[in-house]
Amino acid sequence: MKLSKIRAAVALTAVAAMTVGVTACGSSSASGSSENDKTINFWDPYPQHKAGSDWDKLVQSCAPDGYTLKRQGVATADLINNLTTAVKADNAPDVAIIDNPAMPSAVDAGLITDVKDAGVNTDGFDENIEGPGVVDGTQYGVAFGTNALGLYYNPQVLEKAGVDISTVKDWDSLNEAIKKVVDSGAKGITFSGITGEEGVFQFEPWFWGANGDLSKPESQAAKDAQDLLSGWVKNGWAPKSVATDNQSASWDLFLTGEYGFAENGSWQAATAQEKGFKSIPIPAKDGGVANVPTGGEFATLPFHKKANADKTKAAADAINCLTSDDNLVKTNETLGYLAAKKDVRTKQVAENPLWEPWVDSVEKAEGRTTKVGLKYEDISATLSKNLQAALNS
Repeated sequence: MKLSKIRAAVALTAVAAMTVGVTACGSSSASGSSENDKTINFWDPYPQHKAGSDWDKLVQSCAPDGYTLKRQGVATADLINNLTTAVKADNAPDVAIIDNPAMPSAVDAGLITDVKDAGVNTDGFDENIEGPGVVDGTQYGVAFGTNALGLYYNPQVLEKAGVDISTVKDWDSLNEAIKKVVDSGAKGITFSGITGEEGVFQFEPWFWGANGDLSKPESQAAKDAQDLLSGWVKNGWAPKSVATDNQSASWDLFLTGEYGFAENGSWQAATAQEKGFKSIPIPAKDGGVANVPTGGEFATLPFHKKANADKTKAAADAINCLTSDDNLVKTNETLGYLAAKKDVRTKQVAENPLWEPWVDSVEKAEGRTTKVGLKYEDISATLSKNLQAALNS
């Protein structure tokens, strides 16, 4: 198996880990501390959810009998590096929530272990959502839910421009609609084309919508998608800032009310509803719903050199609590995700119709690493480089 960037990070941080230790909270089963043995250390990439927040309370409520649960929010950009250091020092947390495209690299670096073997219930979850967590036939994590990308629109802007959203069914009709919006005096469309995975994440629906294959990142489909997005910029239909806008900055532009369309995620659905904005699935080039990348994270069990069987079981029970049918709607509603089980998702949508426009996109979504594994790192870099070149040409 090819050396991954994260495996390289393991080597680079090993000496530092052994000499200075780990400053982030963790648990060492070798310490013999009864307090550590009865504490489930839980890392997640949601530092925005502070102590006492709904998410924090939900996680705390899943502490197994006889255990306390200590949660720490770590920024997504830092979590893998921190986990790498912690595993090398044998001071890793008991549960870590990992961004889904990082799963193959985390497995390759030996950071996480088989969750099914440890007692995590993986039955009944959607295969497409769970795909990135299965590496070489072994399940290393469970995704409790997912988010997705869609095409938001401002009904007031479209009405003034004479655009009927029901006519937007493919790229040609979308371009016609954007042109009408701009001709009416409004602005066209916002999206994020920033360098790196965030921009690639937003590029992939257009790439897949042109029948793209991730194993061929420089195919005609990639060029067609690049031409579509860069054409919006060249025509003045999208701002030049898309090349440096992240998804939050892009959304802020749409919130001004000046734009007709925006590509953004289901995590903005509640805000969109408050503003009177609506959404449709992203159209494929020749019609139909474009596949979008699965978003969200995986609950994993980090590697410990001297694993404590009782502690591992307790950590698995904490994950089972968050992902049980009884709690799955609450878990996903708290994070603004759609549940990763079809029957539970149906219940969630019935209780909260906000999610109804997102069901088709979620059920057609693809894991970014499911088919290509570790190769995704290089594929993503290629897609990003070529998109940047097109947007700045």
